[in-house]
Amino acid sequence: MIIMALDHVRDYFHSSAFIYNPEDLAHSNVILFFTRWITHYCAPVFVFLAGTSSYLYGAEKNKKNLSFFLFTRGIWLILAELFIVSLFRTFNPSYHFFNLQVIWATGICMMILSAMIYMNRLLLFFSGVLIILTHNMLDNVHVAGNNLPSFLWAILHEPGYFTLGHFIIHVH
Repeated sequence: MIIMALDHVRDYFHSSAFIYNPEDLAHSNVILFFTRWITHYCAPVFVFLAGTSSYLYGAEKNKKNLSFFLFTRGIWLILAELFIVSLFRTFNPSYHFFNLQVIWATGICMMILSAMIYMNRLLLFFSGVLIILTHNMLDNVHVAGNNLPSFLWAILHEPGYFTLGHFIIHVH
């Protein structure tokens, strides 16, 4: 959490934080680069810990109760990202900009996990291995546009900006 806090406050102490990417070696320095690079481990660790805590919570519950808990917790995380985090990011209660990042993705994963707990453990294992081994095979697939297929592709694999009337959605 300290490393992630470092990433979130770094922009306020770096004069060109909103102009250049700290990972752009042409405009960065070693310390600035490292403070951004190390945070790439935070989101996967958060999701791993969410899964671990789900397992530990479910060790004392039946599958129905665990499934309900995971589904409702996922909804809560999505709503928190959309309305609480968005408000604190923009200070604009009209909610015209939504930045879907780690909290939202963790919520979606918990909702999916609420169904996956009913799967056979061997099938779960092979599903996980398949996802890990084939994920980067899709890096050259791009779905352009401001439509439902490109939005769904952004949710699954590739970040993007989308405009829906008054709303701007950044899937990251």
